[in-house]
Amino acid sequence: MCAALNPAQQKAVNTLKGPLLVLAGAGSGKTRVVTFRIAKLIRAGTAPDRILAVTFTNKAASEMQQRVRQLLGKKLPTRPVVATFHAHCLQILRRHIRRLGYPVKFAIYDRGDQESIARSVLREIRVPNEKMRPAELLGQISRWKSQCLRASDAGAAAETDKQHLAAMGFGRYQQALKNAGAVDFDDLLLCTEELFVRFPDVLDEEASRFDHLLVDEYQDTNASQYRIVKALAQPHRNLCVVGDDDQSIYGWRGAEVEHILRFAKDWPNAVVIRLEHNYRSTEAILEHANRLIAFNTVRHDKVLRAARPGGESPRILQCKDEITEARQVVDDIRRQLRRPGIDGGDIAILFRTNEQPRAFETEMRRVKIPYVLIGGSSFFDRKEVRDILAYLRLLILPRDETALLRIINLPPRGIGSKTVQALMSHAVANGTTVWETMTGATLPSGMTPRAVEALRQFARQMRKFQRKTASSAGRSLTELVKQLIAEIGYEAELARLYDDPNERQSRWDAVQEVVNALGAYEAKNSKPSLSGFMDEMALAGRDMEEDKESQLRTHAVTLMTLHCAKGLEFPQVYMVGMEEGILPHRRSVEADERAIEEERRLCYVGITRAQDRLTFSLARTRRKWGKPRETMASRFLYELTGQAERAPHRRPRRTRQPNASASPGRNRTNPRR
Repeated sequence: MCAALNPAQQKAVNTLKGPLLVLAGAGSGKTRVVTFRIAKLIRAGTAPDRILAVTFTNKAASEMQQRVRQLLGKKLPTRPVVATFHAHCLQILRRHIRRLGYPVKFAIYDRGDQESIARSVLREIRVPNEKMRPAELLGQISRWKSQCLRASDAGAAAETDKQHLAAMGFGRYQQALKNAGAVDFDDLLLCTEELFVRFPDVLDEEASRFDHLLVDEYQDTNASQYRIVKALAQPHRNLCVVGDDDQSIYGWRGAEVEHILRFAKDWPNAVVIRLEHNYRSTEAILEHANRLIAFNTVRHDKVLRAARPGGESPRILQCKDEITEARQVVDDIRRQLRRPGIDGGDIAILFRTNEQPRAFETEMRRVKIPYVLIGGSSFFDRKEVRDILAYLRLLILPRDETALLRIINLPPRGIGSKTVQALMSHAVANGTTVWETMTGATLPSGMTPRAVEALRQFARQMRKFQRKTASSAGRSLTELVKQLIAEIGYEAELARLYDDPNERQSRWDAVQEVVNALGAYEAKNSKPSLSGFMDEMALAGRDMEEDKESQLRTHAVTLMTLHCAKGLEFPQVYMVGMEEGILPHRRSVEADERAIEEERRLCYVGITRAQDRLTFSLARTRRKWGKPRETMASRFLYELTGQAERAPHRRPRRTRQPNASASPGRNRTNPRR
């Protein structure tokens, strides 16, 4: 089995005991090593279900399971547990969350649900929208949660006026979640960590389930994930982590590169293995990547070595302005597409900020080159999808007021805003939920007979499907949900709302896709449940990596941010906007060297996406507020071309652009000189 591995990979696969750090450079066969190691553990006598492998995406977890099955070539009596951090924590919480005062069938709130609560919280504390928007409140709460700060700690941590406002809202937001029997995505980690800290018996039980723990992309772990891994691995110390500190680019969402940097200190006697053979990029491309990343001072010492010698040297396009930059890049792409064997799907344009692609989209449309912009609206953000999922959540958890209030009059059934307000006021005054108020013996006074009848009819309908859901053993959940959608008249409501038959069909197709997803879930699970399906949908809705790859089209040029590009590869890559203030981003330039180092890692990730051909571009002027402003070439261009001493950011005033033909040992073309 190990004959297909290089010596460093073989050593990583065959080191089966104790703590192990595998430093896996870009394109070095990381996934191959992880799957071969799982197979080796099983061949060496470890029961498959005693192995836990944790990844960051559902796609990676599924791929890992499939590869292990292929390697072993037989049906295993049990399977390794391969899951994302959030999916594994979800299973832990399903077993133990009652200890924290939540129901076992808790809901997982998505972004829309969170914003609904945040909006109510801001109204309660009388913060106008111009001072703080719901998205800003949620962003700050998420940042605090990623730092493992609870609502009680937020006030002390707040520094700015906005942070103090957010601290006021944090506790109310968290209480609203708990009242609804719900958690948000960050809580899946925080509640698991809280269980481990407050209830040692829970930690003992969960840690004793496994003899080996493998963690992929360890450089992307945040503080909660780091502590959960440490707690689970401490009893047996058979912890293997795989990652690359040079690709740690998610500091803005809580990832801490220090975790992979200090692994050997956290785990004395740890074995450290470096995978430095790159099988993706040419030698010419890797020379630039190595030269750039060497400027980071806080990193593990390693150098990528190319398995593909030679190659075309990267080029730098220096352009008059951003319009000219887009035109030159697109013209170059058009020339490439005329070459035999080159397809649009082989090409990617990578940018730092979400504003950059506009000019490139305009130019691609002008010359009629098919393209796809990664990072558009998610399927899970569509109104009709959220409507149907709200109905399903209400079947599982009637106290979920966000779901109830979303669909109480959808489709319209005669329950107006005054009726809803009366229900809410009565519930608050009596310390009950809206559902309990609505289904109680006596409804709040002042309601019209029509509203009362509408409420009673809606309650009867929901109770009927709640009973069917609770006793669904042996029944088809898919047929049950199809019956629900038919009874509420959702298709007729779409016909009422949308005159355009194409839009109406598109929205109905999205509803059907929810049913299709439920059917697929039922087919692959021996004991399917509606709550299990909702868990899967909640996790899939947050799986950014799956979302981006599902949007890639075979024959279209890809436009995407550098952050989105991590984990992907393309024969030809264009890195655009290589200017100070864009890459590195202005916020990082104004911050500190640590922020600059993360931007340098981001640039390194972009370079190492390219397999055969790499082009950098920059604009000498760029419009801001309608006026052209002079730009300064990115310091990273000087560093990767061996001209760091000439970089203008080191001088008091702007000087020359990097000389695109001055890199040692290479002849670069510079069409703008």
